[in-house]
Amino acid sequence: MSQPSSLPGRPLTPASGASAPEMRIARVRSHARRLLWSALVLIATAAAVGYYSGNLPNSWTAWLPDELKEAAATWLLWSAAAVVVLLLVVIPYLRWLAHTYTITTRRVIERSGLVARRRVEITHARGYTISEKRGPLQRMWGTGDLVLSNGVEQPVRLTNVPAVRLVHETLADQVEISQILAHRDAHGPGATGATTVLP
Repeated sequence: MSQPSSLPGRPLTPASGASAPEMRIARVRSHARRLLWSALVLIATAAAVGYYSGNLPNSWTAWLPDELKEAAATWLLWSAAAVVVLLLVVIPYLRWLAHTYTITTRRVIERSGLVARRRVEITHARGYTISEKRGPLQRMWGTGDLVLSNGVEQPVRLTNVPAVRLVHETLADQVEISQILAHRDAHGPGATGATTVLP
């Protein structure tokens, strides 16, 4: 019986028939460049609040009594800024933060959603094709889109993944390793379903 072996610094290959623990290889999110517009909105909102605090035009508060104009103008300005920041900065950031791709030694898991959570996964052992697409802007940022499809389960789409070439190679390696281990366990010593040839 062969002993488990591995390269230095990597986990040992499990013995034939032994179950291997699932380990996380990487957890990635889409590239953060999609938050550029949110950052620009935050900067513009901060600049507008700084400029208009105490300088709000009288036409905006003309309908209020004189003693409430200054306080109402301040509250109006800060309330509008809070709504803009909530809708155009905080919610997009939370949506980006909640959308993750996890690669383990057994599968790829996509999780997304703030309120209603969605989860799609595909296992390495069943095998899948990896399609890579990179546009000009994605090449500039070193990102790309990967589509993992085995023709049976719902495809997993990894969009704007940073270091897309490295992720692609990692996924291809994991499919190959899973296929080798599954074949070894199915046809190795003590495997069930082995054919016996009688003389």
